[in-house]
Amino acid sequence: MNFDSIAREDLPDILCRMPKAELHIHIEGSLEPELIFALATRNRIQLTYQTIDELRTAYDFTDLRSFLDNYYAGASVLQREEDFFDLAWAYLRCAKAENIVHAEIFFDPQTHTARGIPFETVINGLDRAIRRGREELGLSATLILCFLRHLSEEDAFTALEEALPFRDKFIGVGLDSSERGNPPEKFARVFARCRELGLRLVAHAGEEGSAEYIRSALDLLKVERIDHGVRCLDDPHLVARLARQRIPLTVCPLSNVKLRVFPSLPAHNIGKLLAVGIAVTINSDDPAYFGGYLNRNFIATFEALPELGAKEAYQLARNSFQASFVDESIKDGWIGALDKFFEEQISIRNLCHS
Repeated sequence: MNFDSIAREDLPDILCRMPKAELHIHIEGSLEPELIFALATRNRIQLTYQTIDELRTAYDFTDLRSFLDNYYAGASVLQREEDFFDLAWAYLRCAKAENIVHAEIFFDPQTHTARGIPFETVINGLDRAIRRGREELGLSATLILCFLRHLSEEDAFTALEEALPFRDKFIGVGLDSSERGNPPEKFARVFARCRELGLRLVAHAGEEGSAEYIRSALDLLKVERIDHGVRCLDDPHLVARLARQRIPLTVCPLSNVKLRVFPSLPAHNIGKLLAVGIAVTINSDDPAYFGGYLNRNFIATFEALPELGAKEAYQLARNSFQASFVDESIKDGWIGALDKFFEEQISIRNLCHS
């Protein structure tokens, strides 16, 4: 395709309208302040903050740890199956409006079971929203259970055992929370067990952790995708491997700036990652806390990085489908729809300029 006819001023509209997948979204991180207050009222929970604006003001994080403190506090309002349904349903409706056709959604069961919430309450609420999204919105979505890396591997094994009776409701496992002091190898045994069970494997690595964490996640955990991974450019051999093996990175630009991984979006390295042939995708991470959902991440990133144009927009969306955990025939259908969308956009602009 000849992308040259698509001008930069056309990009915001195209970024919003193009079909795409989101592969790095923490459902608890989509808990908006308005819903926090609504659920606190429903469940008779007294919040530290008195108003929605006061709560939003608290979202000025200095690092991942300061964010996680707010994240776990916000999750305390999730008590009933209906709460988890409402949380996921709100995200899915937003995803549909943003032309996301497939989402692979992270959830953190240990955040809730530690508060005495049964695992089945969590997953049944989330699963019910996903089924409704499929029926009413035509939106494909699946769940990935994440282990909290600041807890022990024994705790992760317990979470896995609690999850196995609901094996049909999630497709894989991931590893999130603070990287510092919690290297991937800490969870080698539980990931080996998940691999035996046929679960898809991903892990956060190379966000606040070093490039070596990415290598360990690949070699010791045998993951298929790296969440974040932006530190890979510190290791040229690792970069070559990621590009050669087409190992996807689920990059989250607004999150990276909010958590001081990069000082600003113009300083982000996603353009460089694309240029060296890595299968990069754009995602929103924890959109309620980091300033925007998927389309906002796309628009802000493209505004900040002049090297990104229509060709890169197409590649990022295509990467998101290719990196998803669905059958190849389904991927081919989504990529076909993406091709058609861009061919139409190019055709329209060629007609306008003729």
